[in-house]
Amino acid sequence: MALIVQKFGGTSVATVEKIKNVASRVAREKDKGNDVAVVVSAMAGETDMLIKLAREVTDNPDCREADVLVATGEQVSASLLAMTLIDMGYKAKSYLGYQMKILTDRIFSSARILDIDTKRAKQDLDDGNIIVITGFQGVDECGNITTLGRGGSDLSAVAVAASIGADTCEIFTDVQGVYAADPNICPNARKLSRISYDEMLELASLGAKVLQARSVELARKYNVKLHVRSTFSENEGTIVTTEDDEMERFVVSGVTYNTNEAKITILKVPDRPGIAASIFKPITDANIVVDMIIQNISEDGYADLTFTLPKTDAEDAVRIVTSTADSMGAKGVSCNDRIVKVSIVGVGMRTHAGVASTMFTALSDEGINIMMISTSEIKISCIIDDKYTELAVRTLHDVFDLADKNATEEE
Repeated sequence: MALIVQKFGGTSVATVEKIKNVASRVAREKDKGNDVAVVVSAMAGETDMLIKLAREVTDNPDCREADVLVATGEQVSASLLAMTLIDMGYKAKSYLGYQMKILTDRIFSSARILDIDTKRAKQDLDDGNIIVITGFQGVDECGNITTLGRGGSDLSAVAVAASIGADTCEIFTDVQGVYAADPNICPNARKLSRISYDEMLELASLGAKVLQARSVELARKYNVKLHVRSTFSENEGTIVTTEDDEMERFVVSGVTYNTNEAKITILKVPDRPGIAASIFKPITDANIVVDMIIQNISEDGYADLTFTLPKTDAEDAVRIVTSTADSMGAKGVSCNDRIVKVSIVGVGMRTHAGVASTMFTALSDEGINIMMISTSEIKISCIIDDKYTELAVRTLHDVFDLADKNATEEE
């Protein structure tokens, strides 16, 4: 007997018919003699609809009340799935975030999990119940409903799996697994049978949407084995696990891109100690996350400072930076949100030379100019004009040989 956590995303529970399909899948796992805990997202489109309702009431929804509102989507999915399982003859019980209890901090809309009380859930599992848990939501120490940010149901599933000591956490979605590139751009991209936590974390944080980055980080911390697979197929998906020697054979495991990028430049900043701190502190205070930073120093005692950040935060950041730039005598602020970050990731990059030059040459040969570069041991990211997104992804996919050879031969 194994203890399995299964997470189903919004497309998997988008309709009553799909919820019945999920129930059948959960039931098959239970019939094998395994204990099953299920984490569900809201039905596809439901969260966006709820946010739209809030915007119709006010242009600036109260953060606490917004979390109360959007958390209801998962409640619908959990209760419908539990009802379906009961109707099929199985013992099932739904849990809301506060009933679990998934304790979080008080940062509404992007709360962090502090602890999970699994005592009741374990007792229900021991009594033969399938427990169905609302993803995405928790509760703070004052009893306020909180939410974990977009993709937060992945985080809920991993946290539950770690807390109850699950053997596997299966992440069911509408794709077959993790691919070496976006199949919508590269139809013959290779599906990865295994990928390391570090590689998956980089891919997720750099734009790959198959898993939320925070969930991968938590899985790595608590060594939770993840299996990313399709709700609509019995095929094996992708195992996310600890790194092994086999993984290092592949210099690059994947290429990904992030279109939610903007680039802000402050012109002619006085080059003296403390200037960078005075620029970035108010940005940090506004909970805006900065990514890549470049500073070009000239001989006349000034510098141009450029950084990237999420496009959704650009308007607020420009306002903050403009005020700071004016106070320090800088010459101006510009913003470019027509950019994209294209990245390659692979643990094999640690031990193989020439990866960066291969990437830069390939992009150059296609006439793609690189604006900014960022690297780590296992990734290289480039900021380019967004009109070259698909061309860059296809080019890097081809130059690093990421196609599924078997699929090519069959065609």
